[in-house]
Amino acid sequence: MPLIQFPILMPFLYFPNDKTEYLPAILTMIAFLIVAILAFILIKRISKKQEEKFNEEYGSIIQENKEKDQTNKN
Repeated sequence: MPLIQFPILMPFLYFPNDKTEYLPAILTMIAFLIVAILAFILIKRISKKQEEKFNEEYGSIIQENKEKDQTNKN
């Protein structure tokens, strides 16, 4: 049985001999990575502020409910 030869499925791949052609892609990747990290930090800070605000407003109610649950179990 002859071996079936598959056509190259990705003829669009291009690996340059001159490695300086990689610089724009590397710089773009680094820029997007920095923006992603900054967005992550910003989201964490906003989430922390919202959690503190929630605990200020509803912390006493949550604590009371926990105490009621503990007394009901005993």
